Amino acid sequence: MSAKFIEPSHLADPAARKLIEIANAVEAVQDGRIYIERVNGLFLEAGGSSEQYRAALARAVKLGWLSLHESGTHVKFTPAGAKLFA
Repeated sequence: MSAKFIEPSHLADPAARKLIEIANAVEAVQDGRIYIERVNGLFLEAGGSSEQYRAALARAVKLGWLSLHESGTHVKFTPAGAKLFA
C-alpha cells in the first residue's frame, strides 16, 4: 500500500501540515469555524486516505495547530496554527 502523505504505521507531521494547508484554503464561516467535512473531502481528493486524515487531524490537534470542537463538526486555527501562515 502506497501512502501519499504518511506511512500508515505512524503519525507524521507532513500529513498534519497538508491538512492544515487544506484547512487554511477553506473559507472559514461564523467565528472562524472551518467545517470538518470540507477539510476531509479536500484531503481525500488530494490523495489521502480516511485513516491518514484521522491521524493527521489528531496530530494537528496534538501539535496545537487546530482545535476540534467537541461536536466534531468544525475546527478552528489556534494562535500557533495561524502563525504557520503569517
